[in-house]
Amino acid sequence: MHGYPHIETVRASINAIYKRLSYDTVRTFATSVLPADVAFADADDLYLGVQRVARAMVQHLHLPDARIIVSFRDMHHAANVELAAGPEYFIELNSRFKTHRQDIGAALAHEVMHVYLHRLDLSFQGTRDNEILTDTATTYLGAGWLLLDAFREDAVSSQKLGYLTPEEFGYVLAKRAMVFGEDPSPWFTSPQAYTAYTTGRALARRDEQQPPLTASGWAGRRRYARDRRSVQDRRGPGAAGAAPDGVAYAFEGHAPLRVTFPCPTCHQRIRVPVQGRVRARCSLCRTVLDCDT
Repeated sequence: MHGYPHIETVRASINAIYKRLSYDTVRTFATSVLPADVAFADADDLYLGVQRVARAMVQHLHLPDARIIVSFRDMHHAANVELAAGPEYFIELNSRFKTHRQDIGAALAHEVMHVYLHRLDLSFQGTRDNEILTDTATTYLGAGWLLLDAFREDAVSSQKLGYLTPEEFGYVLAKRAMVFGEDPSPWFTSPQAYTAYTTGRALARRDEQQPPLTASGWAGRRRYARDRRSVQDRRGPGAAGAAPDGVAYAFEGHAPLRVTFPCPTCHQRIRVPVQGRVRARCSLCRTVLDCDT
């Protein structure tokens, strides 16, 4: 699967991460898991190596009292974690990882994130949405580049870990890169992962170019002005809540008229008066936005 079928849940996940962790906590994840942290040579002892990588994930997520016990078995899924009260958590990896050791870090990143979110009591309803939240959190908090790097595709086979599409992983990774000034592209060993990252990055940049942001393009500005005039011409309470099709902004109120739109960083809804050039500051992620309303 490719494209962005889960993009709204991904954006809701980023918003939930900021709401549950806070801006200050998110900033403690400024450094990603590095390739050296999860390097796994064929000559390494399998079980010692997998425990070492698991400890690296625990340390990255600031789970000092979480002991991860990893085993292997034949199963349909890539991995599974037993979420109990702790302090011990049991993770099972698919037996195929015994011979695909380069992807053990990716599998453990996702499963250890399940432990982290469980301790935070942060979850979404339904297995699908909760797994999307887990993939998004893993990526946004610095370990999910491993999941994207596990994506490989050629003429006869393909492999993908996680619930997000490669492009959605790229989107979240680009969102992270924009916040922390981090370029993950040198870490990719999979050329398909790099392509998915650049594709997702293009969509992430478009988030920062939507009206009423001043960085929006000519076409977007023209449509915004037309929609604004349409609402203003109604001159009555019926203008409230006007949301043109296919755009993220919406108008509400009448005197004064306001426009609401998602923060391009954390997707929190921001509300500003329609009065020309204004500067808005997102209360959730503290991003300062230049707007032309």
